Amino acid sequence: MGTRSVRDAANGEARAPGAGGGAANGVRGALRRGGTAMADAMAAGGPRRCQRLEGETARAALANADTLLFDCDGVLWRGEAAVSGAAATLERLAAAGKRLCYVTNNSGRTRAAYTEKLRRLGFPPAEPRHIFSSAFCAARYLRQALPPGAAAYVLGSAALAAEQAVGIPHLGTGPAALPGPAPADWVQAPLEPAVRAVLVGFDQHFSYAKLCQALRYLLRGGSECLLVGTNRDHRLPLEGGAGIPGTGCLVKAVETAAQREAFIVGKPNRFMFDCVAQEFPVDPARTIMVGDRLDTDILMGNSCGLTTLLTLTGVTALDEVRGHQDSGCPARHSLVPDFYVDSIADLLPALGQ
Repeated sequence: MGTRSVRDAANGEARAPGAGGGAANGVRGALRRGGTAMADAMAAGGPRRCQRLEGETARAALANADTLLFDCDGVLWRGEAAVSGAAATLERLAAAGKRLCYVTNNSGRTRAAYTEKLRRLGFPPAEPRHIFSSAFCAARYLRQALPPGAAAYVLGSAALAAEQAVGIPHLGTGPAALPGPAPADWVQAPLEPAVRAVLVGFDQHFSYAKLCQALRYLLRGGSECLLVGTNRDHRLPLEGGAGIPGTGCLVKAVETAAQREAFIVGKPNRFMFDCVAQEFPVDPARTIMVGDRLDTDILMGNSCGLTTLLTLTGVTALDEVRGHQDSGCPARHSLVPDFYVDSIADLLPALGQ
């Protein structure tokens, strides 16, 4: 994808709320927001049944698949513990010649860190090219969208900055303080001339000082300064029912200040799947998306024409799916998977064990 077409797509998407028009169509890999993902999912086929994947149905579905895309947390592991039987399932899939890729909205790890975690938890060896995190996809997007020498102001983790470092100068990570006691001081902080994009990921050091700088870059650059977010996940669930604010909260803060919509690279938008398709010869009709979240994993899979498989080891309960099925609302139907399992370990019998 050329720089001009990527920038056109971004400018069509990142506009003031309420403005007319739409994102550029016909550009492979152009990101679309969740609403468009729902429209794609609704157009991709009839109502999905969400049937348990077992027996002959499981054997047939797996035999038809060349590629499986896995979300990670809640599917393969919870925190630092592998889901029981998950590693054995992926070993069997790899032995059967299936291509295994990992698609995650988490921008807090590099691809190298993901390959190490897979190894540490006993999963089949993976190369970095099989890992598609929102940090990596954001870096790929900015490399395509920005002109040579342009830099990004990054609100995010060291891992997000590390992925940007492969071809994109960046600044902004780590703690930041206001440059003085009064608003007049805050708008006098120096701005880097080369910055042509603001990238928002999960940032434990997010602050008013960073929000001010992000807004100043966006106001200075206007439509020539891209606003990009890694994902819109509004809450990150923790063990025991606890949760913390997710990246979507930080993206919304910048959007509200700038009165612009960010260009989101993570699920449910199809840009992440397009990154996979640019790397490997993936046939959507022979690809299974495996995830635990309806509004990210399943919605992206449905919108891209993939077979979708929900595992109940994460954040979604089957009652939630049934509620969407019975709602009579087409948008909610787009959140319904083709199949479900209690755990991906349930696939072992269909793989010959």
